[in-house]
Amino acid sequence: MKRDKVILYALGLLVGIVIYQIINASLSQPGLEQWEGKYEEIGFYRNENNTGPVVRVFAIRALDENPGWMKGFADAQPHSKYGKTHVFFFSQGLKEKLTLNPKEPFFDPKYREFLLAEYEKTPMGESRFTFSNP
Repeated sequence: MKRDKVILYALGLLVGIVIYQIINASLSQPGLEQWEGKYEEIGFYRNENNTGPVVRVFAIRALDENPGWMKGFADAQPHSKYGKTHVFFFSQGLKEKLTLNPKEPFFDPKYREFLLAEYEKTPMGESRFTFSNP
């Protein structure tokens, strides 16, 4: 009888520790605040198609030109199965907002000179990141 209580308490303690670890790991993950002060969104496009491929295009002014955070930031952007996500990072030399569209080249080619990096997540979830060192 006493042995059954010890086993029950030990099992309860073990379940409690596992639940605590799951909750702690879930709540301690870094969020979008990790990129605060490193970027400014200067354009966004999303097509209205909710039943087929969703195309998202982001234009970001990079306040920090380190490619490491750019790739991490782009990876964290929303992506839909069979859709495409494009993220373009521009230098601080580009002062205006951009109008984006769903077809290549996605923005007016005259802004290409300010492009630092581009990211694409394909319909199958593969990502490509290209950093062009100015």
